[in-house]
Amino acid sequence: MRLRNIPGAKDVVAADERCMNAPEETKGKWKEIFGNENPLRVEVGMGKGRFIIDMAVKYPDINFVGIEMYESVMIKALKHLDEMEDQPENVRFIRMDARMISEWFEEGEVDRIYLNFSDPWPKARHAKRRLESKEFLARFARIIKKDGVIEFKTDNQELFSFALEEVEPAGWKLLYQTRDLHNDAEQMKDNVMTEYEEKFSSKGNPICKYIIKQK
Repeated sequence: MRLRNIPGAKDVVAADERCMNAPEETKGKWKEIFGNENPLRVEVGMGKGRFIIDMAVKYPDINFVGIEMYESVMIKALKHLDEMEDQPENVRFIRMDARMISEWFEEGEVDRIYLNFSDPWPKARHAKRRLESKEFLARFARIIKKDGVIEFKTDNQELFSFALEEVEPAGWKLLYQTRDLHNDAEQMKDNVMTEYEEKFSSKGNPICKYIIKQK
């Protein structure tokens, strides 16, 4: 689906202090940015920001960074924050291509990474563009702590099968997997839904999830 361009979105994002605009201002400096020593968690492909903002509200002692490639989408997350009576101070955004992630985060700086309903890039020749591919898992390995984990959710069964196949060859190990998250009572205790998760699950689509860490 083609994204609708929002006039002025680029300027709005560039001027907003909640959006980081240069990697030299962030890499290795996230504790200074947030003003504390709290753990750092990153959502790659945050969309309109509902998940990352809800997580920031739920866990005020954790710092969250949402990454999104398109200003026209990110501006909606900023609007969401502006409409909140009590805005969380533990969330920041970056408009960037996820392939450049190691330019924005230092080695071992991130505690957890979330991949929620990523673009499936269904054509085989585009497999390397999938966030769950060996290529991206290698990029994430550079910035995540040795005991850090990646959590991935999707309703796309083919993408989930692909993602499972990539785990071991990429040097990661599977801690948890399910193809029906919403029927796992233990996992659902702390589950925070995204817009897509709510939409697809309401239609009866089972939600898949895995949790992985480096070997």
